[in-house]
Amino acid sequence: VAINKMDTTKWSEERFLEIIKETSNFIKKVGYNPKTVPFVPISGFNGDNMIDDSPNCPWYKGWEKETKTKTTGKTLLQAIDAIDPPARPTDKPLRLPLQDVYKIGGIGTVPVGRVETGVIKAGMVVTFAPAGVTTEVKSVEMHHEQLVEGLPGDN
Repeated sequence: VAINKMDTTKWSEERFLEIIKETSNFIKKVGYNPKTVPFVPISGFNGDNMIDDSPNCPWYKGWEKETKTKTTGKTLLQAIDAIDPPARPTDKPLRLPLQDVYKIGGIGTVPVGRVETGVIKAGMVVTFAPAGVTTEVKSVEMHHEQLVEGLPGDN
């Protein structure tokens, strides 16, 4: 959690701790463990504590995040780098929310989306919901390059 506009409170440690307390209660209420969330005081306008340590908050000793491994840091960039990528299951059924559909002359209908779960390969027979339209996948491409298969996270 980036706690922004700390410059407007003159980098008040008291205000920072108050925001952490309130936000931690909310995080708990919605089902997350606050110990897995780093809290970073920043000033986006001045760029303080975003990439490099800020001299304006000598009281700030850094954040600690407890997940599979314990991670520590001081800046927002370090907190972003410490985010664990989400699990992208290939063993579940194919889920590919469509973002758009193009009708290209000489090629045909090209559905576009991102694979969330499962795997998509040329030759597979897929059904689009809710329409119930079934068709065969002719090819899988990403950024104009042919792929053998599309995996979770591929666009």
